Amino acid sequence: MPFAIFPGQYEQLVKIRQFVSDAARQAGLNQKETFAIEQAVDEACSNIIEHAYGGENRGEILCTCCPIESGIKITLQDFGTSFNPDEVAEPDLTKDIQDVKIGGLGLYFIRKLVDEVHFEFTSDRGNFLTLVKRRGELS
Repeated sequence: MPFAIFPGQYEQLVKIRQFVSDAARQAGLNQKETFAIEQAVDEACSNIIEHAYGGENRGEILCTCCPIESGIKITLQDFGTSFNPDEVAEPDLTKDIQDVKIGGLGLYFIRKLVDEVHFEFTSDRGNFLTLVKRRGELS
């Protein structure tokens, strides 16, 4: 089970995507499925850096890639500020693009890119985000 620790820095996103991409291909995901999980992890890690840590160089992101029978499970762990995903409002996609504020679509995109999204927040072990991408599934 591939596991890596990355500094909470935006420049590390390329390395994180490559790490996830390699694991996804080894798990048998096709190019489109691999791209989707890469993008979801990229968005999630950007959110960890920006929101959980409040900026760069304030913590690490632990990434575990686990092949499963139907695809891959990626777990991201951080030790920053937690949040309640149920309190994140669904974006209003009916608005004209010029009327939409920048930001606020990350969780929506993550949920659209992968097949399962699970959050766990603990006081002693940090925050866990688990993403599952299955082979042959439409997200």
